[in-house]
Amino acid sequence: MTKNSAQQGQCPVMHGGATTTKMSNMEWWPNALNLSILHQHDTKTDPMGKGFNYRDELKNLDVEALKQDMRDLMTESQEWWPADWGHYGGLMIRMSWHAAGSYRIADGRGGGGTGNQRFAPLNSWPDNVSLDKARRLLWPLKKKYGNKVSWADLIILAGTIAYETMGLKTFGFGFGREDIWGPEEDVYWGSEKEWLAKDRYESADETSLENPLAAVQMGLIYVNPEGVDGQPDPLKTADAVRETFARMAMDDEETVALTAGGHTVGKCHGNGNAELLGPDPEGAPVEDQGFGWKNPSGSGVGGDAITSGLEGAWTTNPTEFDNGYFYLLFNYDWELKSSPAGANQWEPINIKEEDKPVDAADPSIRRNPIMTDADMAMVKDRAYRKISERFYKDPDYFQEVFARAWFKLTHRDMGPKVRYFGPDVPAEDLIWQDPIPTGNSSYDIASAKSKIAASGLSISEMVSTAWDSARTYRCSDMRGGANGARIRLSPQKDWEGNEPDRLSKVLGILEPIAEESGASVADMIVLAGNVGVEQAAKAAGFNIEVPFAPGRGDATDEMTDGDSFEPLEPLHDGYRNWLKQDYVVSSAELMLDRTQLMGLTATEMTILVGGMRVMGTNHGGSKHGVFTDNEGALSTDFFSNLTDMANLWHPIGNGLYEIRDRKTGSVKWTATELDLTFGSNSILRAYAEVYAQDDNKEKFVSDFIKAWTKVMNADRFDLH
Repeated sequence: MTKNSAQQGQCPVMHGGATTTKMSNMEWWPNALNLSILHQHDTKTDPMGKGFNYRDELKNLDVEALKQDMRDLMTESQEWWPADWGHYGGLMIRMSWHAAGSYRIADGRGGGGTGNQRFAPLNSWPDNVSLDKARRLLWPLKKKYGNKVSWADLIILAGTIAYETMGLKTFGFGFGREDIWGPEEDVYWGSEKEWLAKDRYESADETSLENPLAAVQMGLIYVNPEGVDGQPDPLKTADAVRETFARMAMDDEETVALTAGGHTVGKCHGNGNAELLGPDPEGAPVEDQGFGWKNPSGSGVGGDAITSGLEGAWTTNPTEFDNGYFYLLFNYDWELKSSPAGANQWEPINIKEEDKPVDAADPSIRRNPIMTDADMAMVKDRAYRKISERFYKDPDYFQEVFARAWFKLTHRDMGPKVRYFGPDVPAEDLIWQDPIPTGNSSYDIASAKSKIAASGLSISEMVSTAWDSARTYRCSDMRGGANGARIRLSPQKDWEGNEPDRLSKVLGILEPIAEESGASVADMIVLAGNVGVEQAAKAAGFNIEVPFAPGRGDATDEMTDGDSFEPLEPLHDGYRNWLKQDYVVSSAELMLDRTQLMGLTATEMTILVGGMRVMGTNHGGSKHGVFTDNEGALSTDFFSNLTDMANLWHPIGNGLYEIRDRKTGSVKWTATELDLTFGSNSILRAYAEVYAQDDNKEKFVSDFIKAWTKVMNADRFDLH
């Protein structure tokens, strides 16, 4: 820096070069394809390093000691954030619940499996006010047990232990959630530009909630506690509750149990003006050190705390898991009142003094209990009321249903039970865990391959079937995949994307081979795909063996919840150049979403598309994007012809293009917009050029097989 520049106070670094003031490429070119969804959670952001293995660390965790420390924490009230009634249970349950409750079945994203509540936007959602305090209360335990327990596990465990200390016999707990180290920017939480706006409905019908969203408003976990759009109407709220809980994979009975069980303990906080609260954690000044929603009113904590704006406990004994929720609902009439913060809440008429809960800070004072609009829906909606009546009459049954529903809520996004760890993992196999029996791995693989090769199946038939079986896997909640061979069961066998006629033919050939070999059909489907890839590689001049790991099992109809598999149905597949219909978003954006769910990188996506095209695996036998005169060979022709300037690319309408010879004008191939994206997008073109090089033909085959094997084994958690 020169003396003159110093005198002028010039910045010593490139201004805005590493700050949010810099215009991003997407801001300059908003219509460009944004590949960042495939670059989330890069290993460079992980402070643990490549050698860290969380499951190995878990083996050294003293689970009982951790649980005891957690129990002690519940009643060790801190002056900086005092516990209601001297027990942090309600706060910890809310923290766990709001972590797990962000899960939605449509794409498997959200949930508590990654510790994402530590980062924006979740750490600053309006519905998560004061949960930053809960996580700070947990910090001493995280500090003590360190690498042996993740934040994700700790956050969910806190709610489970809280329930135990309040008298609930829980169903179990599984460790195994691995932390991420930055925001989940690949998750679509809604398009709204302000908190609590309601722009995600196509109509007044609550079922018209935008897919894949599950919460009714931006910044909420489920529904508005004051009613739909903040207007109390228990019957209308019941419709919203039913829809949002269904999108989190819960039926009516589970919904009532969770609503009642969640509101049996703890309280709402709204003793003051919510508009006076300071900025959320992500927007707070540095001196607040990540603490958000600073409250200038009174002490700002305890009896002066503000979260939802509603004020009061739901039950007479808010630190005990009992049947008090239903007792109050059924034994009193309820009327609308306003909380001190001005929120709509329901309060009982002429309640007995002894049925009132004592004040959270002063046991000499009794306060009215309260109910939200969703609570009132539990007795106003006919179906919900019937369930509530049964729970009221049979408290033991209520506790059992709630314990199982809580376990499902907090474990749904963890995938199969094989991923659970610890002494409290239940032995029972639950249908929502997508159970798969252990498969045989000690059969003659070479003999099975020979039978498949001699079966008359084409490369396209073998590769397409294996791909369709495996492509359902999504790393968001570890569901789907080739293991279990559910492609042969309802509903998957009838999905349009799986080409039922072709699928039936292939299965009719592979199932007898599986039986003769003592192998699972799941193994034979993948093995056949490998045979197809090997044949294609040989046709391209490379003798190479595709790695194969036997041991997959075959699921049965009884092991399969067909309804819960419906959201896994592919409505598009860029890898097989197929769209079920036109969508608002482009085929390229749809492919990026699917690619991210499969756990693939942009490079792997490029490799797989190029290979799948030249092997002729397009849905319905379409020739779009098959840029080769040697279909069936695993060549680099897709890339070399895409990048060849001897060609012209001409639009012909309906998102289709002709590839013409630049000199003669003759049509050589046709393409979809997606095909040409790999030549038009600068990043994808850079990858395509690598594999178009004359010296990378063998590299392409090798890299394709690695990516292919990754897809085939994505759900083989026994291999990871």
